[in-house]
Amino acid sequence: MGNNTLKSSVGMGQKIAFGFGMLANQMFPAALGVFIIVLVQDLGFAALLWGIIQFAPRIFDAITDPLMGFISDNTKSRWGRRRQYVFVGGILMGLAYVAMWQLYEDDGIIYNFIYFFSWSLVFYLGLTIFSVPYVAMGYEISDDFHERTQIMAIAQFIGQWAWVIAPWFWVILYDPTWFPDGAGQGVRDLSIWVAIPCTIFAIIPAIFIKSKSTLNRKDFLPVNSSYISKSIKGIFISAFEAFKIKQFKKIAFATFLIFNSFQVIAAFTFLIIVHYLFNSDPASAGNWPALHGSVGALITSFLVIPLITIISKRIGKKKAFILSQLISIIGYILFWFLFIPGKPYMFLFALPFHSFGIGSLFTIMMSMTADVCDLDELENGVRREGVLGAVYWWMVKLGFGVAALFSGFILWLVGFNPDQVTETALTGMRLFYTFLPITGVVLAILIMKDYDISEEKANEIKKQLELKNKNVL
Repeated sequence: MGNNTLKSSVGMGQKIAFGFGMLANQMFPAALGVFIIVLVQDLGFAALLWGIIQFAPRIFDAITDPLMGFISDNTKSRWGRRRQYVFVGGILMGLAYVAMWQLYEDDGIIYNFIYFFSWSLVFYLGLTIFSVPYVAMGYEISDDFHERTQIMAIAQFIGQWAWVIAPWFWVILYDPTWFPDGAGQGVRDLSIWVAIPCTIFAIIPAIFIKSKSTLNRKDFLPVNSSYISKSIKGIFISAFEAFKIKQFKKIAFATFLIFNSFQVIAAFTFLIIVHYLFNSDPASAGNWPALHGSVGALITSFLVIPLITIISKRIGKKKAFILSQLISIIGYILFWFLFIPGKPYMFLFALPFHSFGIGSLFTIMMSMTADVCDLDELENGVRREGVLGAVYWWMVKLGFGVAALFSGFILWLVGFNPDQVTETALTGMRLFYTFLPITGVVLAILIMKDYDISEEKANEIKKQLELKNKNVL
């Protein structure tokens, strides 16, 4: 294996330190997803401005993520390839997060749009500088087939608390006892409460995860403005040539289908609960929208992630992935029957099944990607955890943008009007809520059915790499 890779077994302290980074990686976007409604609801942003704010950063990521992957993979330093970027990126995104939410209605829509958009690009740059090397850390921290799953399971367990906490920001933001001056004041204050602990969580992996010096590596490409500017086209071509690796392409597109179809209908949860279960009365809906997200995340943390880790060790990663997604289909079907007006508690019975879909997805897929990094080194002679991680997570982030656009299109298609909600619109929304993610899941399973890196193949790849590296030395 490459000189920068740490061998198993990895101490529990290292695994938990990595997990704290995942909490920051998920809490910033989770809170952003709640706060962003204030732009429309309280600051008067039009749908076009909303769309630009949601989608433009994905184009920005398409440029910055592969570059950061290349830089991270080829950095020579006594701290290794990743730690310094995780540290700097964590601080930058924390500062930018606070800055971008210091919005005042009196400044006007155009000023607020330019201000927010500018600071959001700084935030997303910080997120890239942090997250690309951070994810690569997770891929290279162990070379053991099953330990990789355990590392990702612990990280996802800790990261899930973002989704337990974030739904309650809905309740806090619009509660006059918390913020008598309204949600605008709420996001200005809450952004600080989110950013300070999350910045600390983000830099924990940089401080505590061990890494070896890469100062003497001869196989790294130059990381300087002159080389990058001359080689920019080659860097991007090389990054997206990751899709030539058959197994990586399967992982990336299966993730996109499952995650994207889930994100499209996630926005409908609040609307279905308020307008279908509570006859368009938000006050009566109370905490039920928050409970949907929060209880689902708790089930993921305490049931899905531990269980799928055990199942994966017993039957293998691919079969565990397929099983978990088939269980999620049961959950989506149950939502059709268990969203019952007057009985909101009934949908809670669908959540354990539903949670298996997204709850197990990143635990298994990130572990699989670590295995693909070994195959990539064997076939191409370089370790590219940063590049593969950047391309994989760009696909995930692209899913956020596409989902935002597609959600709006579906609401238009079914004729949803918040001022006059019809039965036809509600039925159409509920049909998409059940059948769109099922379609995504089925297509993803078909893509993954002949994924071929088993435990036996992974161990064989590892042996070949060890032999190859001995011959090089």
